[in-house]
Amino acid sequence: MMSKGNANGVLYLLPVWLGESGGTELLPPANIAIAERVKLFFCENERTARRMLRRMSATLDLNAIELHVLDKDSTADDLAQYGILLGTRDAAIISEAGMPCIADPGARLVAEAHRRNVRVVPLTGPSSLLLALAASGMNGQRFTFHGYLPREAPERKRAIKALEQEARRTGGAQLFIETPYRNDAMLADLISTCDGHTLLCIAIDLEQPGGSSVTRTVNAWRDASPLLGKRPCIFIVGQEG
Repeated sequence: MMSKGNANGVLYLLPVWLGESGGTELLPPANIAIAERVKLFFCENERTARRMLRRMSATLDLNAIELHVLDKDSTADDLAQYGILLGTRDAAIISEAGMPCIADPGARLVAEAHRRNVRVVPLTGPSSLLLALAASGMNGQRFTFHGYLPREAPERKRAIKALEQEARRTGGAQLFIETPYRNDAMLADLISTCDGHTLLCIAIDLEQPGGSSVTRTVNAWRDASPLLGKRPCIFIVGQEG
């Protein structure tokens, strides 16, 4: 029989917007009610988290909340201390954008919560990865997210070729992301490395004004290569059929 979890506290995964545009109409009312009630938050950046919470509710008392930084540099000791806090009251993780714990350091705290038998409750909200996949027209039943590819061009091109081969072998969609200031270098490597018939989806600024999700063959991208700039972007490599 599965345990019901620690009755003294729940860890909520509280989604936020994917960008600067949008108001409370984009978030479920239940999420906003939880944000107004919870007083313990974990985030990558305090300033961003406070801004997101203020966007959720103009009446939320930011002076009454407790914020702890949970990022890539958080140590095992940090996680242990945060885990102790989880058992005392309800808490929430806030990502920098979208759904917490997906391509996000919050997953480490969720693992700590499970070790301590603290109930974890994911809340409904945007995930840029799933939105991009749904809009790509590629295989939504078999897909892999690879995170960031190597930074250096030779290694990155080898990784791209391996993803293309995996897509061809399995039929699965291959998702990955890039630091925005390297978007255009990534696109250049994709269109110079992949076979012309390989499908490439570029999903950019999802849920934001001017956002788009476009799937074309690599040959088509070669004929009309866009300037992506420093905008949040999801790349997906796949095969037709």
